[in-house]
Amino acid sequence: MATRQSVDEHLQRSEQAYEFANEQFKTASKQEHYNDNEYSEAQMMLENAVNELNKLSLSANDQQREQLYRMRLQLQTLQNNMILQRNFDY
Repeated sequence: MATRQSVDEHLQRSEQAYEFANEQFKTASKQEHYNDNEYSEAQMMLENAVNELNKLSLSANDQQREQLYRMRLQLQTLQNNMILQRNFDY
């Protein structure tokens, strides 16, 4: 079973990945060009966070699984928006 501390740590890391990626997304939205390296790094951080949450949810209780699911939805929504933005920019 996933410990409360483990879930909290993963949620915190996920939130940090979300904040960094969201900043890159906002910056890219304001400019015609953006830093490809930071944008790609943000996308990778989101993907890693989603994967970690998926793994952790396998050993989580119902309440924890719900928390992890909600965070995963946030991450995946931003991930999708970043992909769509990049496709429209090219």
